[in-house]
Amino acid sequence: MKSNDILILHLDSNHPHLSQTLQNAGFSNDFDLESSKETILKKIQDYHGIVIRSRFAIDKDFIDAAENLQFIARVGAGLENIDCDYATSKNIQLIAAPEGNRNAVGEHTLALLLSLLNKVTIANSEIRDGHWNREKNRGYELDGKTVGIIGYGNMGKSFAKKLRGFDVKVICHDIVANVGDVNAKQVSLDELQAEADVVSLHVPWTAETDRMVDAQFIAAFAKPIWFLNTSRGKNVVTTDLVEALKSGKIVGAGLDVLEYEKSSFENFFHDHLLPESFQELLGMDNVIITPHVAGWTVESSERLAQVIVEKITALYAEDKNHPLKPAGVTGIGGVFFKANDPTILKEWYQKHLGLNVDPYGCTFWWKDNNDNPASTQWSPFKADTSYFDPSPKQFMQNFRVDDLDRLLAALEADGVTLVGTPESHDYGKFAWILDPEGNKIELWQPNDSAFL
Repeated sequence: MKSNDILILHLDSNHPHLSQTLQNAGFSNDFDLESSKETILKKIQDYHGIVIRSRFAIDKDFIDAAENLQFIARVGAGLENIDCDYATSKNIQLIAAPEGNRNAVGEHTLALLLSLLNKVTIANSEIRDGHWNREKNRGYELDGKTVGIIGYGNMGKSFAKKLRGFDVKVICHDIVANVGDVNAKQVSLDELQAEADVVSLHVPWTAETDRMVDAQFIAAFAKPIWFLNTSRGKNVVTTDLVEALKSGKIVGAGLDVLEYEKSSFENFFHDHLLPESFQELLGMDNVIITPHVAGWTVESSERLAQVIVEKITALYAEDKNHPLKPAGVTGIGGVFFKANDPTILKEWYQKHLGLNVDPYGCTFWWKDNNDNPASTQWSPFKADTSYFDPSPKQFMQNFRVDDLDRLLAALEADGVTLVGTPESHDYGKFAWILDPEGNKIELWQPNDSAFL
């Protein structure tokens, strides 16, 4: 099945770039932005893919009715409105786009923090009411504080990157090991609760994170904290948050998401029955609330659309009978080798062969088949590096791949030896395997734009 045989139903309005680019690639698009879920159920069997934001839940009944569905694409960071386990059991590919709005979330989180520390919103409101209260609105400086980030994926990493211009210590906690990077040191939750002055939540909404920030969780912090939540509202028990704000355990809170949000955020005030704890938040000077817009910028709208387009088109191979493109190697990502003195060696290559070297080696830029910037890395490592372990060889290959998760699943099924734990960074996802001769191979699903 080729792309021009694929019929896609769009259930929410999105940036026109999404449907237009899919059309240009040969996909067929239908739109139904208003019909009830029951009406959609009666025709969903005709479609191979759906694109949705948060209009309604994609549950077991919906998936059973979608007999020909091959993918579900959500234009957003998470998949919590989809029964992922059941969809996966039906061999339906799930697509999200956390890469598309991570920069927006990082900037918005920083904006909330600086506004809280400097009392920007309350000072602005008082000025408009004719009050000039300088002492009351004396702020706090971010420099010198420890910022703790809980959840260090796309959004957490973006926020940490935005903090690089401040004289702060940044630590992070995540259930996935070895995700810390140059912008944040990974620590245990106990250590984060012992050190943090500022706490920023960037976790998905799962059974494990549901209502995780409660009275007991808050009480475990050694110091009063500034609290930020740009992830999911149901990760926080609002009544406990309010009590902590009253007691001073939480100095101030910046909230882009709320526990009480409905699946359609625009209807939040529809029934006019606002929870008491939410009404209390509205009356607090040390609280800033925004309407779930952290990832909702002019730029991210198009970027989300582009990420979804890229992931949908990557599923389909024009030269295959099978509708789903098998994940595999798309090119050489890098050549890494051991050297007695990497610094002197890089200087030699720069002088005699003109390589544009940097602390990591040399990056060679080229264009892929879609005319997107792509890169290959040349890197000498110290002779005693452990990065090539457990291979004793003097070199390691890096291959670019198009879908690391699917490729790893296939490799595991074939009994290929996997080394260590896969990692995710701004510049891509990584995993490691051994070939039959014990050569270590690094697999890289790249985000080349991070280097630009």
